[in-house]
Amino acid sequence: MKIAQIAPLMESVPPAQYGGTERVISYLVEELVRTGHGVTLFASGDSITSSELVPCSRKAIRGDPTVRDPLVYYLLMLDRLKRRASRFDILPYRSLALSAIPAVKRPYRHHFAWPPGFAGPSPALPPI
Repeated sequence: MKIAQIAPLMESVPPAQYGGTERVISYLVEELVRTGHGVTLFASGDSITSSELVPCSRKAIRGDPTVRDPLVYYLLMLDRLKRRASRFDILPYRSLALSAIPAVKRPYRHHFAWPPGFAGPSPALPPI
């Protein structure tokens, strides 16, 4: 299977220190590659992976003082993803910044996990 793994750009994959989502993506990518899947990782340029890496920023943007607007890098990521989308069977992503991904016209899966101890949105809030 050809899989595009799409990571948040705030931290590298795997992260140097903090970064639970990025760490999980790293484990997942490495296992998918090990089991014979064709994996392409869309992530920061300082990521380390045995899959094909498509860098969407020079390095993790949280620690880059030259980054003024992170959205620019996510738009770049979306463009790079759209140009390659037909190559993939599925595109799982873990970033709310890429909520425009359905425009890619490929099967996709958004993963979102609440922080530990957080029960989710308040039931008093109306649905969005």
